[in-house]
Amino acid sequence: MHQVVGVRFKKAGKIYYFSPEDIDVQKGELVIVETARGIEYGKVVIGKKIVDDQDVVFPLKKVVRIANEKDKTTVEENKVAAKEAFTVCLEKIEEHTLDMKLVDVEYTFDRNKVLFYFTADGRIDFRELVKDLAAIFRTRIELRQIGVRDEAKMLGGIGPCGRVLCCSSFLGDFEPVSIKMAKDQSLSLNPTKISGLCGRLMCCLKYENDNYENAKQELPDIGKTIQTVHGKGRVIGLNILEQLVQVELVDERIMEYTIDELMNNGAITTHTTNIEV
Repeated sequence: MHQVVGVRFKKAGKIYYFSPEDIDVQKGELVIVETARGIEYGKVVIGKKIVDDQDVVFPLKKVVRIANEKDKTTVEENKVAAKEAFTVCLEKIEEHTLDMKLVDVEYTFDRNKVLFYFTADGRIDFRELVKDLAAIFRTRIELRQIGVRDEAKMLGGIGPCGRVLCCSSFLGDFEPVSIKMAKDQSLSLNPTKISGLCGRLMCCLKYENDNYENAKQELPDIGKTIQTVHGKGRVIGLNILEQLVQVELVDERIMEYTIDELMNNGAITTHTTNIEV
């Protein structure tokens, strides 16, 4: 068992655990922590709590101290320097005619490393580029190739729903998304309808899927024959979000019922038992 705090380094970044040691760290505070890539600046998003060994990545790094005004100034200076480094790197990429797209540049808090994030269709020989960048910035250089989902997370944007991208606003991790999830949610399988700005299946298909599965448990299956207040009928459609069931009656009328109406009539139960005839 270990006492930890959860720290994020970016708005929708992954949460990492650190040992608070004897420092009185509260949720919402900005802290300086020791990481595998050096000293970093982050925000405490999970207050002190006890976790099991299996939930911790060893060796467990520690919180160095609470951040001060000078640290905040350093972070702002690093952001300005990163923008300048972005421009320089673009020029060098063009000079070396490399088929890669520069996405973002980031300085570590202690300025011991500059990270350049890029996308490319295949492997890129950027050894000469690294040499040039190291000579200019005189610090450790790391070029990191990322995928299109990571690119969307870094750059942000507005999704097809009209809201800010989930990945750049609150999702900490990417999880596998399948076309089956779109089918289970009765969505159009048109790629343009279920794909995000990154061109991959939308993240919301995954994190909303559990809600759809729970909602479907109380609804009858399509094709089932049930008894309604208007007589027997066959289920031909479901509105999962609004908990509505569309039924084609024996006389070919099409009626829509709420889940409560069908339960009161005994057509279905909370255990999803359908009355077949």
